[in-house]
Amino acid sequence: MTRDERTPVAEGLDYAALPEGFTWGVATAAYQVEGAVAEDGRAPSIWDTFSHTPGKVAGGDTGDVACDHYHRWREDIGLVKELNAGAYRFSVAWPRVVPGGDGPVNAKGLDFYDKLVDGLLAEGIEPFVTLYHWDLPQALQDRGGWPNRETAEHFARYAEVVADRLGDRVKRWATLNEPLCSAWIGHLEGTMAPGFTDIEAAVRTSYHLLLGHGLATQAVRAAAPDAEVGIVFNLNPVDPATGSKGDAAAARRMDGHTNRWWLDPVHGRGFPEDMVDVYGVTLPEQPGDLDIIAQPLDWLGLNYYFPSVVTDDPGGPQPYARAVRRLHVPRTGMDWEIDANGIERMLLRLTEEYGARKIYVTENGSAWPDVVGSDGSVDDPERIRYLEDHLAACARAARKGAPLAGYFAWSLMDNFEWAYGYDKRFGLVHVDYKTQGRTVKSSGRRYAELVAGHRARSRHAA
Repeated sequence: MTRDERTPVAEGLDYAALPEGFTWGVATAAYQVEGAVAEDGRAPSIWDTFSHTPGKVAGGDTGDVACDHYHRWREDIGLVKELNAGAYRFSVAWPRVVPGGDGPVNAKGLDFYDKLVDGLLAEGIEPFVTLYHWDLPQALQDRGGWPNRETAEHFARYAEVVADRLGDRVKRWATLNEPLCSAWIGHLEGTMAPGFTDIEAAVRTSYHLLLGHGLATQAVRAAAPDAEVGIVFNLNPVDPATGSKGDAAAARRMDGHTNRWWLDPVHGRGFPEDMVDVYGVTLPEQPGDLDIIAQPLDWLGLNYYFPSVVTDDPGGPQPYARAVRRLHVPRTGMDWEIDANGIERMLLRLTEEYGARKIYVTENGSAWPDVVGSDGSVDDPERIRYLEDHLAACARAARKGAPLAGYFAWSLMDNFEWAYGYDKRFGLVHVDYKTQGRTVKSSGRRYAELVAGHRARSRHAA
């Protein structure tokens, strides 16, 4: 059966398991799409600094222009609508709103997001705002960055500013996106901004990120009492490579590193003691911090891309577990293993182990070496298959009791993919970076069909 002959329903996708009012969305992040890095009062972020440091980003790419979303946002709202998405998840750039990290507010920066929110609402698209997607103002980094407690306090004040301006129209807020990347990849592995390889800085960063989450949650709720506030984690199941005790222990440590370190504190369990021992770093805890971090969540965001299979690695860096590349397993253009069952496993774990009351899949997607056809079209059957398989797994989890409220495809369009530059394309919409022309891919049209199919079923059921 060809793509054009398909029915709107994907094979294996149990539409009936998805609740009425299920949110279908697409997602982006400020530094990945906006560009205009020196316009209208925006100051540099750590990603501006990192991407302009030779050797840090593939191809020497930067986010200086990216997708020029800052100027093309009206066109991009049209693309969201064309994909039938009812929600658009985007992040606010801290250095655009509070260029110094604290202190004076940049009115023009706030105006941009004000216009964006109004533009979305005018088209019937719900804005989902993420307050921090890794773009710490460089001015705060120069003063110590996230390893310093003051950064969490500045973050809360910035959150208050944004919520005070947008909270009358934006209901759903995420404080942080993937703090694991900011802490572990940015401060331990060194392959993301700010590019450190320091376990003490990494652990302190992880702590203050979660403290900032708690403080920002309080600030948003104070400014916008009707707000629903959550946090977004990138999580994945971790399995041992073999049945050995060493690999089993390694899997436990990696699960602590990837999942429990983040989930436990926000659910009132404190930081896992076994991982504190693994890191060997004293937490910068002050009285009352754990209660602040454990502010009740209105929802939890799950970003899922791949599973993890690990082996014991006692000579390596913390957590002394090394990912194994399994043979004869399908992989994306990022060389990430494909396993849709992993998203079902994580949704059920969040439900059963952590008692999540509402979950959004806030990112899920795949990169492929897309080719523009002679007619200008982009046919991407691999991305369609990935999308359909993961949506089917989401529906299975919902059928088994996961309180799944929505799904956001990553990403609306191809963009600056951090240290990978512009080579890796995740978008449902193709971007020609030379002309900034946008083309909806086959996967984008398929996503629109799937959304339409669910809405039609919901209307029929009503």
